[in-house]
Amino acid sequence: MDINLNADLGESFGAWRMGDDAALLRIVGSANVACGFHAGDPLVMAQTVRLARAAGVSIGAHPAFPDLQGFGRRVMRLGADELAAVVVYQVGALIGMARTQGLAVTHVKPHGAMSNMACEDAAMATTIAQAVKSVDPGLILLAPALSQLARAGRAAGLRVADEVFADRAYTDDGNLVPRSQPGAVLDSSAACLAHVLRMLDQGGIVTASGKLLPTRFHSICVHGDNHHAVATAAAVRDGLLAAGHRLRPLPDLPDLQG
Repeated sequence: MDINLNADLGESFGAWRMGDDAALLRIVGSANVACGFHAGDPLVMAQTVRLARAAGVSIGAHPAFPDLQGFGRRVMRLGADELAAVVVYQVGALIGMARTQGLAVTHVKPHGAMSNMACEDAAMATTIAQAVKSVDPGLILLAPALSQLARAGRAAGLRVADEVFADRAYTDDGNLVPRSQPGAVLDSSAACLAHVLRMLDQGGIVTASGKLLPTRFHSICVHGDNHHAVATAAAVRDGLLAAGHRLRPLPDLPDLQG
């Protein structure tokens, strides 16, 4: 099948460095670029866009709650108007940065607590989807498979790419196991590859308990902030190719072409 491999990048800030973006951009097909609210800054954004352009990788905005200290992983309760403004502000910032380098932003993927909350909260998911549409109805919404966020994106008329995570365990209701719980983050490249191949072979999300939640998915995420991110991304890429799958940038997937 045609499938996309993506990573969350541009998450350094000032003198603080997170991950190896240059190495990951030689592996993945799409990059979700932090927009300054949970990580990243204007210079990091510009550098990440430049690297993505050189690598031929499609880019998307990775908006988050305004939570630099918590890396966007802390729960925040924003009103609908403020949440929409937060999303529009960040997507617009990356569009402007990309435009200066002749590159288009093709998708939006909410980050951290914003995404996790919207996966379960239909009203919040609708606010985010409508905010993305208000910026550009041609944007792809990259959203977790089986989530309220994916449903809201489709209801808004957006193209939606359903995503699974190579390095995260799932609960039986299809959500990510909270990072505070043991086993939430898979601790080796081999375990991540086995997890991905199991989901592809069985046709859906396989939870930590072994339950199958049937669903299609278009994209696989490797988190760039894991210590084994580069090794895991390479292992997943090589494993997918060895299994006969074709890797594509997100906008090149046949199911998502407008």
